[in-house]
Amino acid sequence: MTVSILIFLPLIAALAVALIKNQATKHVALLFAIAELVVAALMITRFIPDASMQYVTDLPWMPKMGVYFTVGLDGINIIPVLLNVLLIPVIILASYNHDYKNANAFYALILFMQAGMMTVFTALDGFLFYVGWEAALIPIYFICALWGGENRIRITMKFFIYTFAGSLFMLLAIIYLHLQTPNRTYSISDFYDLHLTLKQQGLVFWAFFLAFAIKMPIFPFHTWQPDTYTEAPSAGTMLLSGIMLKMGVYGAIRWMIPVAPQGFDHWQYIVIALAVAGIVYASLIAFNQKDGKRLVAYSSIAHVGLIGAGVIAWTVTGVQGAMIQMLNHGINVVGLFFIWDIISRRLKTRDLDELGGIAKAAPQFAIAFLIVLLGSVALPLTNGFIGEFLLLKSLYEYNIWLSAVGGLTIIFGAVYMLRMYKKVMQGETSAISALFTDLNGNEKLVLGIICVLIIVLGIYPNVVMHLSDAAVSKLVNSVNDKISQVQSGVNIIAPQR
Repeated sequence: MTVSILIFLPLIAALAVALIKNQATKHVALLFAIAELVVAALMITRFIPDASMQYVTDLPWMPKMGVYFTVGLDGINIIPVLLNVLLIPVIILASYNHDYKNANAFYALILFMQAGMMTVFTALDGFLFYVGWEAALIPIYFICALWGGENRIRITMKFFIYTFAGSLFMLLAIIYLHLQTPNRTYSISDFYDLHLTLKQQGLVFWAFFLAFAIKMPIFPFHTWQPDTYTEAPSAGTMLLSGIMLKMGVYGAIRWMIPVAPQGFDHWQYIVIALAVAGIVYASLIAFNQKDGKRLVAYSSIAHVGLIGAGVIAWTVTGVQGAMIQMLNHGINVVGLFFIWDIISRRLKTRDLDELGGIAKAAPQFAIAFLIVLLGSVALPLTNGFIGEFLLLKSLYEYNIWLSAVGGLTIIFGAVYMLRMYKKVMQGETSAISALFTDLNGNEKLVLGIICVLIIVLGIYPNVVMHLSDAAVSKLVNSVNDKISQVQSGVNIIAPQR
């Protein structure tokens, strides 16, 4: 069994679903997504939680150009892989209550996007990583452009230009690194072994950072996100927020920092300051949002800013916190966007001022909403707590003042999220809210899965964290050793080619 199965299974599924033109489309798509989850679960149960690369496929693709189809699974990518296979069936199931025109194309694009993201998370070849990066962008563009809201074309074009422009900088960095390798390869191990000057590493670092910062997004590269999340169809918003933005976090951990450690060390403070600034900026804007979906979008920017700051702090604690928080944030934000999908589908509004008293008419919905919200604000014994605790601890170890500012994400988040809950669920029932009905069977299943994950991962996070511990420790210590050697005067940087 190899990781390549996880890439080609959703590709085959996408082709199969595209050929089906009846009501069975969504059921077939869900069946394939569950099959992908089962295959990944089998791999994870047999996974050895050390620092080794497992389930490797290494085949020549364009060998004369130094391009190989090399993929594998280790402790660095196992959590984003788990996130991908876990959330796709949940997102498909969450879309069951929508009647999409050309549903076969809609679900085929979701599965094709899953394959692209899986390629990004498992690629050990720089060229293959870039192909997966772009392959994941194409389907989400069409999902948003064809099934989005009223302003979908303009907003989606802005999103596409932002992300594609960032990708071009990354492509230039990958090609440049390829030209520096002795054997002209795109292998990640060869990239790690390069000895570049500080100037070279600085340019490579910023080229990667632009691509990853836009995708996450990190302030001030975030301006595409709120509009895109708001205008995208609910499934598209869940894909973007739950899984796709984690491509940027993962890319920073796997590619950006280890490939250019001296460039990272030189520019670290500026980048971490941007991430922390984004936390405060997004939180303050979230306070003033009247649209519930848009409020959650800005909340996501704040939480991802903390994840980014934890990564850039570059300690074992911080990176481990980012790993678990990638999973937890994905679960929580999908739950929040699904909740707003239910509200907007029933009541045709997301305006907080028009809502109120829903808890009286829908107690089951109120309980599920509260559990998801508490996970999002990192209440102890919910899944959001351990990740944010580790991230803040790493930020404290880096700089106490930055950690104090970064910690505002928890305080601000609790205020605006609880205020949102109060306006929507409590108080007097408005004329619009009186029409609200409680959860149906499909909605109970989706929110039930999310709530169980929030509670289980909150009580026992080590069920996931132990998978990445050894690999994270090895990678972080390896990069820190390279930085320390240069700082102590050991010349490991070769002359410029």
